[in-house]
Amino acid sequence: MKITNQIVEKHGLKPEEYENIKKLLDREPNFLELGIFSAMWNEHCSYKSSRIHLKKLPTKGKQVIQGPGENAGVIDIGDNDAIVFKIESHNHPSYIEPYQGAATGVGGILRDVFTMGARPIALLNSLHFGAPDHPKTKSLLHGVVSGIGGYGNCIGIPTVAGETKFSRTYNENILVNAMAVGHAKKDKIFYSKAKGINKSVVYVGSKTGRDGIHGASMASAEFDENSEEKKPTVQVGDPFTEKLLMEACLELMKDNSIISIQDMGAAGLTSSSVEMASKGSLGIELELDKIPCREENMTPYEMMLSESQERMLIILEDGKEKAAKKIFDKWDLDFVIIGRTTNTNNLTLKFNNKIEGEIPIEALASKAPIYDRQWVKKNPKKNKIDLKDLKKIKIEEALIKILSSPNHSNKSWITNQYDQMVMCDTAQKSGSDAAIIRIHNTDKAIAVSVDSSANYCKSHPITGGKQIVCENWRNLVSVGAKPLAITNCLNFGNPENQEIMGEFAECLEGIKEACEFLNYPVVSGNVSFYNGTNKKNIYPTPVIGGVGLIKKLSVPISHIFKKNKSNLVMIGKTFGHIEQSCFLKENFSINEGLPPEINLLNEKNNGETLLKLINNNLVLSSHDISSGGLIIALAEMALGSNYGAKIFKPKKLTNLSNYFFGEDQARYIIEVEAHNLSKTEKILKDNGIYYENIGFTQKEYFEIEGELKISNKDLYKINNEWYNNY
Repeated sequence: MKITNQIVEKHGLKPEEYENIKKLLDREPNFLELGIFSAMWNEHCSYKSSRIHLKKLPTKGKQVIQGPGENAGVIDIGDNDAIVFKIESHNHPSYIEPYQGAATGVGGILRDVFTMGARPIALLNSLHFGAPDHPKTKSLLHGVVSGIGGYGNCIGIPTVAGETKFSRTYNENILVNAMAVGHAKKDKIFYSKAKGINKSVVYVGSKTGRDGIHGASMASAEFDENSEEKKPTVQVGDPFTEKLLMEACLELMKDNSIISIQDMGAAGLTSSSVEMASKGSLGIELELDKIPCREENMTPYEMMLSESQERMLIILEDGKEKAAKKIFDKWDLDFVIIGRTTNTNNLTLKFNNKIEGEIPIEALASKAPIYDRQWVKKNPKKNKIDLKDLKKIKIEEALIKILSSPNHSNKSWITNQYDQMVMCDTAQKSGSDAAIIRIHNTDKAIAVSVDSSANYCKSHPITGGKQIVCENWRNLVSVGAKPLAITNCLNFGNPENQEIMGEFAECLEGIKEACEFLNYPVVSGNVSFYNGTNKKNIYPTPVIGGVGLIKKLSVPISHIFKKNKSNLVMIGKTFGHIEQSCFLKENFSINEGLPPEINLLNEKNNGETLLKLINNNLVLSSHDISSGGLIIALAEMALGSNYGAKIFKPKKLTNLSNYFFGEDQARYIIEVEAHNLSKTEKILKDNGIYYENIGFTQKEYFEIEGELKISNKDLYKINNEWYNNY
């Protein structure tokens, strides 16, 4: 086939990139080779626009076993135990085909984890949909939630935490980010780096079909009015086969058979074989006619670019093939030796004993394009808010409006569709600041949480980047966990747009600063660009997934009030920052101004001191203060409990809206029994922590002196109102 400019463009390659390919090969590529370059050089696989910025992130620490560059990150939690985790996007597929897009997003991230030798113990997600009144939102919402539940429930991994948000910025491009967490022994971690010459390259799992071809390329381009036509690029998942594949791989890992292992994710067999060979500085030769196919007359091009699910590539030690095949036969999975490692440093593709393609590995990997794209710095404008306007709405009216809004309403109708308790190690499920998963047969546990804040990042990207790391940190601290490391999923618009690239660069700077200060390294992640339709880009939406350690779990700390007449203490100072608040958004439709400032020293000191209080058994419940401010945090603590609260009027800030709805950072609310209050105050004072005694818990009513009094029953009704009417 003659390679034309039109064919090159259809493969998502720029003319100058194609010219570079010809130079690297010293010839014209054939159609198969062009497809392989297209797969490996797209944004999704090569990170060509983000690599220079990602290098700035802190990725090392005493707790880090494996940082970015492998299928998932690995951290040490002591006693030869390791936690393996990663988050990835499946945005474009989920917009086109919500059920399968979301389901295969779950399947893909699970393979990233058990490929490393870890048994998955938890799933999380971060979901962003368009406005509830947009004609597509309802079907996308139900399709995605069903897909996540359908896959996770069937494979038997609990979905324990997440977030679901709505905004018009996602009307034409939803975000579906899936995170998986697994447990492994530190001395039994598996990697993708190929080693040795003439080693067996083995295909295992499900058969190869035509689904998902060009899926990675589709994820590296903006949508347009013809996006619906891209459904064939969406993979189809089978959780029951994934379960068999997981158990077979974990069984094989008990032996010393595996040299390297890699799942076939984006770009399928192409990316898995190239990545293994590249990391090992080896070549790899594949006999494509040996690939098990579920459709007739599949071409080499289709085989190499298929993104059919539930497949792995394994390189085995000599003489281990027979025993390994026996395991996969037992689990009723394909096991076929399809190639060998070589010393050629080439990807060599044979079909019916004829070489159909031969490409230097480095041309596909290390010599893939790296762009230092031009970007512009954000110059945000401070919003001038007339304080008189804030007094036009009563505290009670504003509270009701926020609690009944789509973003703050009860989401149990979502989480109830997920099995959160399977495996029986979920000590605290979704609803609190972080979920808690017990390490099986121990009294040790991990806490996990995902967080995002697009409005802050749009307004001031550096501050927004810092804030979302800090919020994730606070969520782990709130349940008594020491934060250890993060994974990130960086969802942005078109990187060829200088403003969008500026948002990315500055968000990364903010993430870097916060992670360095908090000793909270980035161990894995994903970049998702081109989130938009017809040049209308989403707001910058970095998602942070954090993991923390609870060395000894007794009674899990949640955000729900535990006792009557216990004291409520606010840690951290309130300045009344109201710009970019959900108070202004929900009550005045104002979405402008600057986000609250981030004081990293206060974040660190306040968080570490709260951990001291929790470890001294002085805290009954705890909740960080974030979106909606103090009053929303207090209302959330009352919801789901048998107790309300009576809150004092502030002594310093005269504007009650600023005090109760301001979104100042580095703050927590803790519930303390009366007899422990003096001990608590002493620790806070000794550590130089600002705090306020703001009230106490009480039966039946949520109350602010002289301003509002709502029964817990009514509060619950208000909080459940939106979905019941949707």
